[in-house]
Amino acid sequence: MTTPLTRESLLTLEAYAKIRKDFRAQVMAHKKTRKVPLGENVTLIFEDALTIRYQVQEMLHVERIFQEEEIVHELETYTPLIPDGHNWKATMMIEYPDPAVRAKKLATLVGIEDKVWVKIAGHSPVFAIADEDLERENSEKTSSVHFLRFELTAEMIQALRQGAALSMGVDHPAYQATVDQVAADIRASLLNDLAPA
Repeated sequence: MTTPLTRESLLTLEAYAKIRKDFRAQVMAHKKTRKVPLGENVTLIFEDALTIRYQVQEMLHVERIFQEEEIVHELETYTPLIPDGHNWKATMMIEYPDPAVRAKKLATLVGIEDKVWVKIAGHSPVFAIADEDLERENSEKTSSVHFLRFELTAEMIQALRQGAALSMGVDHPAYQATVDQVAADIRASLLNDLAPA
């Protein structure tokens, strides 16, 4: 587990600038074990303390934020995306390279964020709780980015620790995809998000 993300744990702009390149390389390598493609156009990126620390430090760096209240605002925005021991939190990206195709597809995918699931063998699928921060769709189209939370029971976590298979998917009328067995390195990384038994 990494250190909790607090105001005190953030680096100053100057200190971050010195380590930024190495830190970015570390986070990009880490994200490889946190990314699950669901079909060709949907990707889940599972967030944790490290990915969110990077996001916050990058925001402060790029926007040149050093005012206390603005730093606190960034922390309040992003820290809810860190899993808290009994859930997984993911950023869902819906990607279509062609803007015209993307616009058409997003109009057919309204509600997709509620149709994403994870399943631990022997248990019922857990559907995502989506976009708790703000509404990201309207009746015409959905957003290309959603924030998802998957709440797991103690029994599910126990089963995972004992080697139960993990699968994921999307079950929307306009988009279906299933990953029957999540890769071992990703499964191991996601297991780290869950509190010890």
